Amino acid sequence: MTWDDEYDVVVAGSGAGAMTGALAAAASGLRTAVLEKTKVLGGTSAYSGAAIWLPGTRVQERAGIADSTESARTYLRALLGDDGAAHREAFLETAPELVEFLEKDPALEFEWRAFPDYFAAPGRLDMGRSFVPLDLPADRLGDLAGLVRPPVDRDRAGRGHAASRPLAQGRALIGRLLLALTATGNGVVRTETPLTGLIVADGRVAGVRAGPLRLRAARGVLLAAGGFEASAGLRAARGVPGGADQTMAPDGANTGDAIEAAARIGASTGLLDQAWFCPGLRTPDGLPAFTLGFRGGLIVDGSGRRFANESLPYDQMGRRMAAAEGPFHLIWDARSGGLPAISVPPLAADGQLASGAWVRADTLAGLAAKTGLPAGTLAETVERFNGFAEKGVDDDFHRGEDPYDRYFSGGRPCVVAVGEPPYYAAEVVLSDLGTKGGLRTDPDGRVLDGSDRPIPGLYAAGNTSASFTGPVYPGPGIPIGSAMAFAYRAVQDIRRNHT
Repeated sequence: MTWDDEYDVVVAGSGAGAMTGALAAAASGLRTAVLEKTKVLGGTSAYSGAAIWLPGTRVQERAGIADSTESARTYLRALLGDDGAAHREAFLETAPELVEFLEKDPALEFEWRAFPDYFAAPGRLDMGRSFVPLDLPADRLGDLAGLVRPPVDRDRAGRGHAASRPLAQGRALIGRLLLALTATGNGVVRTETPLTGLIVADGRVAGVRAGPLRLRAARGVLLAAGGFEASAGLRAARGVPGGADQTMAPDGANTGDAIEAAARIGASTGLLDQAWFCPGLRTPDGLPAFTLGFRGGLIVDGSGRRFANESLPYDQMGRRMAAAEGPFHLIWDARSGGLPAISVPPLAADGQLASGAWVRADTLAGLAAKTGLPAGTLAETVERFNGFAEKGVDDDFHRGEDPYDRYFSGGRPCVVAVGEPPYYAAEVVLSDLGTKGGLRTDPDGRVLDGSDRPIPGLYAAGNTSASFTGPVYPGPGIPIGSAMAFAYRAVQDIRRNHT
C-alpha cells in the first residue's frame, strides 16, 4: 500500500480530548499527527470555560478541597446507577494519573475554581470539584497562537485573538496542550485536513483517508473529532432535539465525519439522540449565545407561563425546554441593570435592541404585543412570580433553593420581582454544546463492533464516542474531563499493545 505520510498514531480532531491523546502519544516517543478539518485548533473546547471535571487529583488537594475518588464514585453512582460501571471506574482511576502526567509538563498549569456540581445527590460538592487552566500569555505561544481558535465572538466575526490579551479559558487549555505537544518534537499538526475515511488492512485500522491523502497510523487511530451537532440531516435522522443552526459548534466543524467513517467499517453506536443541552439567546446573526447563570428575570413558554426553575444547570434547563412548547422568552425589567444572566458570547444591549433580537416596552402588555405572547397570561405569570419574590419562596419550581441557583447570584435571592419598567424580552432557543452519542467503546477507548468486539487499531473519545454518563450531565467540565481521560487511556492501550 502506498502512503502519503506515515505516523505511529493519527488523531482526528483538536479539542481537549484529541490534544490530550496526541500529547500522551507524542510524549511517549510515538510520532503523532493531529488532523483538524478547519483552519484553527480547539473546536468547541476552545469556546468553553475550560472547566475540567477530573476528581480526586492533586489540583483539588492543593486547594484544600474535600474531594476524593470515593466521593466522586458515590456521586456518579447516585446519578447513573451501575450503568457504565466499568467506564466509571476507569475514569475515576485515570483522573489522578492523568493530572500528574499533565502537570509534569511546565506548559500545563491548573487551579481549582468554585463551580457547584449540578445535582443534589450523595457525594456532591456544593462548591464543586472542577478545575481550570491558568491564563496563557500569547507570547509564550509565539507564532503558534494563530493556530488556536479565538473566542466565539471574535471567531464568528472572522477576527483572531486580541493581541494584548492572554489566552483564557478554553483557548488557554488548547494553547497549553499545543505548547506541550510541540515541545515533544514528535507531534505534527495538520489543519484544513478533514478525515474522510478509515483504511483497513490485514484486519485492523491501518490508517486514514484525509481528502486525497492516505496517512498511515502504524499503531492506532484515535477519533476525537466532536459529534454531529452541526449536521441537520444526522440530527433529524437520530431525533436530537434542537437544530443544527442553534448549536454552539464552530462553523464548519462537528458534522459527524469521524462517527460516520467508523460506522462504515462496522463500528457500533449508542446514545445518538442525546446532547449536552443548554438555553441560548438568539442573536442578530441568528446564531445562539450560550446562556447560563440566571440571577433574575423569568422564562416563559409559548403560552406565557413559566415551565421550570430558570436557574437550573443549563443541561437540565435545556431538557425542560425540549419537553415544553416554545417559542421561549426571557423576561426582565430595569432593576436587573442589564441581561440578568451570563452569555457566551457577551451580548451588548444596544446592538440586540437595535436589531430586534431583544424588545423593550414600558408595559407588560406592550411587551406581549411585541413578542406575540398572550398579554393576560403573561401578566398573571409575572404577578405570581412577583409574589414568590416578595415572600422569598418559589412554590412552583423551587428556584433559589439549590447552591447552584445561588452561586450565580452571589448568595442573594435569584427570584427577583419584575415590576420596574421598561420591560425587556429576548427569545431563548434550545441550544447545545455538542451531541454526546457516538461510537461505543470499551473502558480503554477501543471502538466496538456490533458484536462488542474491539476493532483493532481504532479508538474514540469525547463527543465522537457515546458518553458514559448517558443522558445525565453530572457537573461542570465532565465533557472535557471525560474526553481527556479516555483519550489518555486509549494511548496507554496503544503503548501496551505495541511495545
